[in-house]
Amino acid sequence: MDFAAGALQTGLMGANFLKRMDWLNAPRVDGYLRLFAVLNVAAIVWLVATSHGGIDINGYLLGSDFISFWTTGHMLVDHANPYDGAAHILAQRTYYSAEGAYTAFYYPPPFLLFCWPLGWLAYFPALGLWVATTGVFCFAAIHRWCAKAELGKPLWLLFAAFPAVPIVVTHGQTAFLVAGLLGLGAWLVPTRPLFAGVLFGLATIKPQFGLLLPLVLLATGEWRVIASAAFTALALAAVSVGAFGPDAWADWLGASARAQTAMAYGQIGYGKMMSPFAALRLLGGPMTVSYAVQGAVTLAVAGLVLKASWRKAWTPGLAALTLAGAPLATPYVLDYDMVILAFPMLWLAGEGLKNGFRNGERAALFVAFAAPALARPLALYLYVPIMPLAMLLLFEIVRRRVVAAPD
Repeated sequence: MDFAAGALQTGLMGANFLKRMDWLNAPRVDGYLRLFAVLNVAAIVWLVATSHGGIDINGYLLGSDFISFWTTGHMLVDHANPYDGAAHILAQRTYYSAEGAYTAFYYPPPFLLFCWPLGWLAYFPALGLWVATTGVFCFAAIHRWCAKAELGKPLWLLFAAFPAVPIVVTHGQTAFLVAGLLGLGAWLVPTRPLFAGVLFGLATIKPQFGLLLPLVLLATGEWRVIASAAFTALALAAVSVGAFGPDAWADWLGASARAQTAMAYGQIGYGKMMSPFAALRLLGGPMTVSYAVQGAVTLAVAGLVLKASWRKAWTPGLAALTLAGAPLATPYVLDYDMVILAFPMLWLAGEGLKNGFRNGERAALFVAFAAPALARPLALYLYVPIMPLAMLLLFEIVRRRVVAAPD
């Protein structure tokens, strides 16, 4: 009996340790942030310093995925079709060719407007300009949320410490741009609705992350935002037609079908993807079951967000909940896309510091912050997909805080 009582007490203490996490105090948080920042910066410096001729120590071109956007820009300058898969492969390999190293292009025609200027620059100047401008834009969007959260930590430290940041930098990906558009737009809805709508309309360059936005905007009656977003998206589409011709849209639909096949059958790599669909496929789940579970998660997240926002005013909490649910609502999401979680984490941390942390909130913040550093290695080498669980935990904890807030 004494042994059982002791084991029970130990278990309860362990559960309380994970729920409350009172040990994660300000000095420890500061220490962890500085450690993560040093490791992140050191990793980028090491990757560049050990490269030769722009090829890193692992044999990959610096900037990785950016080669796809840069190639697309050069094809547009040369009046070629970037949605022609064979032509895109050939154009990409005229600059960099390695066995199995090809990054396809599946973005919709409005994104061609962002790629076209890159075609006038050499690869590394274009990469530096891309990462710098989109990074600064994302940093500025995060600054809006950080100032309100009153965390008492310098923003540069938070930004440098977040593991998703070096993943975006080393891949040269679009995550800074898309997260900045959605994050800044979500923050500006109550004060500058027309500008917020413009930002949302521009974010249609990666439409899978905006699935929840129309629901929340409709539920909260933000008609000016909806009108502005719709006008911007249509105008962007019209400009793309004028610049690249109407056939670009038909060609993109064909490329989208190839993208769907690539995602479904693991050509991208299930370990690199962070969705429930990818997690089940990684674990050997059948295609139909994996899609069914992803569909159930998407509907559940959409329903919970809609319930929390129905006939309510748009608040930073609803914005945080929408952004926390965005990467859960799509099957096609990768580890660099996790930078969008910075916004709900900042809001949750700010609420906890001002009003007291509730059970599970510190744990959700800790897991969501650290998980991007481990998600891909654990999935690729140990077949352990942790990121969907981390995202679900953060979403649910943010939802509880939002629902509990007084109207």
